[in-house]
Amino acid sequence: MRQPRWVLITTLLAAGVWLSAELALPAVASAKAGQMPAIGVDKFAGLKWTFVRIKYSTWDGEGGAARNSLSYWDDPWAIDAPAAEQNLSRRIKSVTAIDVGDPIVMTLGDENLWKHPWIYIVEPSNLLLSDAEVPILREFLLRGGTLTMDDFHGPYEWDLTVKQLRRVFPDRDIVELAPPHPIYTCFYRIDKYPQIPGLGSFLSGRTWEKGGFTAHLRGIMNDSGRPMVLINWNTDMGDGVEWSNAEEYQGYLKWTAQAYQMLINEVIYSLTH
Repeated sequence: MRQPRWVLITTLLAAGVWLSAELALPAVASAKAGQMPAIGVDKFAGLKWTFVRIKYSTWDGEGGAARNSLSYWDDPWAIDAPAAEQNLSRRIKSVTAIDVGDPIVMTLGDENLWKHPWIYIVEPSNLLLSDAEVPILREFLLRGGTLTMDDFHGPYEWDLTVKQLRRVFPDRDIVELAPPHPIYTCFYRIDKYPQIPGLGSFLSGRTWEKGGFTAHLRGIMNDSGRPMVLINWNTDMGDGVEWSNAEEYQGYLKWTAQAYQMLINEVIYSLTH
């Protein structure tokens, strides 16, 4: 969910709030027996992972000229930052033996991109890949990297996102990833792909927004059938983990638990397949 700049600044200053999330997370994960990990937490010792948020350029309004947004922390690429990545990183570190690095932000053109197997793009309907970035992203994915896209909703935002993905892989289909795909059992056992409401939708009494009534996990596969791109559509995983420590929204905790489970499964699947 997009936050005003003053909310982001307040979050940045509230370091004590971020730290308190560590206390809240175990209770969230153990709320139901079905939420416990399906696999021993020490199984993944030796794996390394860092939350890599991708900065991207976007359009300056509908139909407008391209605008480089890399210096604006309230632009779409930075939505839910830095709380979302900090909370998710702490949670993966606490429930697995994965060596978790501090979250970072980089562009697709960064030479350090190749050191990381997993990258994240939020609100991808705003994404505008440059001509130089298209082959970089294609090569990153074909080499074994994974891109997770999150927090976009409805048919209009889907079409905008697909337009950019088609530039990267014009000859590869986007497919549905539903149970019993192993991504749903690689750590937590998840029976159904969750629709996580953004906080604004939750406060309005609904789970959907912008006409995106049904949540989907979709993907683009490599030649061996492994998803290179994980597309979280009509759901807001970022808000789920960003607001996991907000004591004033107790009713939101069930969505937080589901967001953690699904994102952790997506990360672990990308590291092990």
